[in-house]
This record gives sequence, structure tokens and C-alpha cells, in this order.
Amino acid sequence: MKKTMSAVIARRDRRVAGPGRSSWILFAALAMVLALAPMVLNQFNIGLLAKFLCYSMVAIGLGLLWGRGGVLSLGQGVFFGLGGYIMAMHMQLADASANGGSGVPEFMSLYGNGHVPGWWLPFRSGVVTLIAIPVVPMLVAWALGAAVFKRRVKGAYFSILSQALVAAFALLLIGAQTSTGGSNGLSDFTGFFGYVLNDPVNQRSLYYLVLIVVLVMLLATGLLMYSRFGEVLLAVRDTEERVRFLGYDPASIKTAAFVYAALLASIGGALFVPVAGIISPSDIGVTPSIIFLLGVALGGRSTFLGPVLGSLIVSIAQNSLSSAFPSFWSYLEGALFIVVIALLPGGVATLVPSIRRWRRRVSGAPGARGGSRASQTDAVPEASAGELVSR
Repeated sequence: MKKTMSAVIARRDRRVAGPGRSSWILFAALAMVLALAPMVLNQFNIGLLAKFLCYSMVAIGLGLLWGRGGVLSLGQGVFFGLGGYIMAMHMQLADASANGGSGVPEFMSLYGNGHVPGWWLPFRSGVVTLIAIPVVPMLVAWALGAAVFKRRVKGAYFSILSQALVAAFALLLIGAQTSTGGSNGLSDFTGFFGYVLNDPVNQRSLYYLVLIVVLVMLLATGLLMYSRFGEVLLAVRDTEERVRFLGYDPASIKTAAFVYAALLASIGGALFVPVAGIISPSDIGVTPSIIFLLGVALGGRSTFLGPVLGSLIVSIAQNSLSSAFPSFWSYLEGALFIVVIALLPGGVATLVPSIRRWRRRVSGAPGARGGSRASQTDAVPEASAGELVSR
């Protein structure tokens, strides 16, 4: 059976070989623009762009999970928050111990009994913190995925469950004011692994660290999308029962994708804390989780660069519109989303292939109906997986 599935996937590999040339050109252009951005932006806008890039890390994982796997998660804020709070706890403890301090964060003296909870203590170690940031969210995602996908919970039911989970997590953080800062969250950080955060040089270095992580995530996710795992994941999305009949376990495959998306979200949350200088329940609740998803849909969930582009567009539009039109900026953002999706159902990342197809139709050139190679390889075909598995 597995040999049959391998043959099916091998045939599909010839059809979907990887991102097209236009995507690699766009990737290089995006990397160059982002690398040169600090030379023309002021310090405040550099910090904003770094924060937006942290959001895009969540979008990259969602692009694989939802675009490739068809698993619509409305709870990625949980993993973003886990990574963020783990990093914030370490930074709070490090700041409290610096310069002969008491080792107790200030908010614990104000709201609590002045003692550090026992579950905070391991995060005094930078090594433990760096290990916990990826491991803890991955374990949570694995436990949730194994429990849910094994019971064949999918579609809207999983989306509602994940949204309820992030809502409960936010309420838990708000209620634990003495140990998590409550609705105020954790803030007022001064150092980041020995570096002073207020130093402009360190802030610029932090921006480039975030940028490098985003580019590495993009490349790694692109390799996964067009690898054997990505092809099996796509087959699970389109024809789950047939994949199960051929001897594969769809629950394990979806759980692996869910764990990977949680890993990327947790790293994004961990880097968000030193960049933004705060982490609170308002950064990880239901609304942020939905905004993460909107960016992926706007950019193109089935494309290589779409999730990052969409996430950056949504973040920049949200920041710009809220400043220029504080009373009704959300309506303008919604209108922008509707217009883009109506004109480009495949997302912003399919703009260039769409223009090429339009020009070919106008000129009457052959191949106009099939589109360009970039459009065939960058986007994930919606129905071909089922046809291939059935052969």
C-alpha cells in the first residue's frame, strides 16, 4: 500500500516541484528590502517592523497547517503566548537580579506576597528558557493534536475548540495577577541576555536577528511544503479516508503539522517580548489569533510567500489606519480585506501569475488557460490530490 502511495506522491512531485522562479525573485527582493529598511527608518519604525515580522512567524506556520493541511486553527495565540511568557519570565527574573537586586520582579511585590512562585524558578537559567520556548508549546500542541485528531475531530469543530482554548488561556493569565501580571501582562524589561534593550545598536541587532529567523523559517517551511511530507499532508487534506486506506495515519500527519506551526508561533512570541517590551493577554487572545489567520488568507494560504506578505500588509494597514482614522479604521481594514479577496481569491501572492494569465488571454497566446509555471507550482492545487490518490 505504501509503495502505491509513494508512486502517487512521486507523480505529484513532478507536477509540484517547488516555488517558481518568480517566487524566488520575490523572496530575494523581500529579503533585500527588509535588510535595507533600518537604513531609511527611524528607531521607532524599526521596532514596529520587527514586531510585524514576529507576527509573520505565526503566519508562516499557519500557511503550512491551514494552506497545505487544511487544518484551520483559531488558537495559535496560545503558542505565541507560551513562547512570549516564558521569555518574559526569564527577562523579569534577570532584571530583578541585576545590580544586586532582590531577584523578585516588582509586580510580585505590588500584587503578591513578594515571593517568586516555584514554577518561575527554572526560568532564571537562560539555557532552560531557550530549551523551554520550543519544547513546551510543542508538547502542548502534540498532546492536543493527539487527543483531537485521533478522534477524527476536524473542520469547524477543531476551529471552535482551538478558539475556546485561546480564550481560556487568556482568562487564565488575567486571573493569575500575582504570577503573570494579570491584564497588564509583563513589561518594563531592561536587558536581553546581557544586552541593554534601550541601546539603539542592540535594537537594530535585534531587528536583524528577527529578520534572519523569519527568512530561515520561510526556507524551512518551503522545503516542507514541497517535500514528501508536504505531499502526504496535502493528500490528507483532500482525501483523508483514502490516505488512511493506503496505510498512513492522517492523525499523526496533522499532529506533526500542528506541532510545527506551534513551534514557529512560540519562537515568534519569544522574540516579540524583547522587541515590543511587553506581553499581555491582549496580545494572545481571540482577536489576535483571528488577525493572524486574516493575514494568511489575505496573502494566500497555499503559496510560498503569501502568509508573510499578508501578515505584513495586515499589520502595516492596522497600524496606519488606526493612527489616521481612529474612529473607523477597523471598517477600512475590513473593506481592504474584502476587496483583495474578491479580486484575488488566491491572495496577494498570486498577483503576478494573475497578471500574466490576463495578459496572455488578452494577447491570445497559447497556454493562457493553464497559467504560468509559477502559478502552478507556488499555489497548492485544491482537487488534484484526490484524483492522484484514487489512481
